[in-house]
Amino acid sequence: MEYKGAIFDMDGLLLDTERIYQQIWQEIAGERGVKLDSGFVNAISGTNGQHMCRVIERYYHVPDGTVIVDECMGRVRKRLSVHVPVKQGVHEILDFFRKRNVRIAVASSTAAGQIESNLRMAGIRGYFAAVVSGAEVKRGKPEPDIFLLAADRIGCRPVECFVFEDSENGIRAGYAAGCTTVMVPDIVRASSDILPYCTKICQNLLQAQKEIEEMMDDRKK
Repeated sequence: MEYKGAIFDMDGLLLDTERIYQQIWQEIAGERGVKLDSGFVNAISGTNGQHMCRVIERYYHVPDGTVIVDECMGRVRKRLSVHVPVKQGVHEILDFFRKRNVRIAVASSTAAGQIESNLRMAGIRGYFAAVVSGAEVKRGKPEPDIFLLAADRIGCRPVECFVFEDSENGIRAGYAAGCTTVMVPDIVRASSDILPYCTKICQNLLQAQKEIEEMMDDRKK
């Protein structure tokens, strides 16, 4: 069986935007006199919707996280309307899959309009046959729904797809979907708890491209 699909998270993986989110979460916390403890970054990464709101409520000590989430997203949109930074190895790995006729999708917890804007600003929208946002599924990461939908959109079975993620929530979601998971940590290092859910852990997408080329060639043998 060959790999036919590749599904990518966006923030912190394709685009160097996760740091922007974390800076703004910290800005808002400082304005409210809140000190976010060390578990916040891992807890919030890769989340959306109600799951994100629950994390905000827990760490900001508020009854409803919606206002803080909306404020953060507004500030992020303003920042990214000027410049969207791309991670190392993005063009190389996308070109690699395109040459091999592998169907490519983005599956991100970010709102659909922001995904589209970011990909266009970064000059990589044309690589993707499908874009799936967290708003399109009932359950967000770490549940598998977004990756199951992305695989369906590109006409592949999950077992035929790679999932590339920087967050542990995303890796757990990809694993639960039945995909081959490749983690490229961004802000937070991979913990020992996530190791059973990763097929590969790579320093960057350049290394990931080399690793998966070997995997794909091995499957053809």
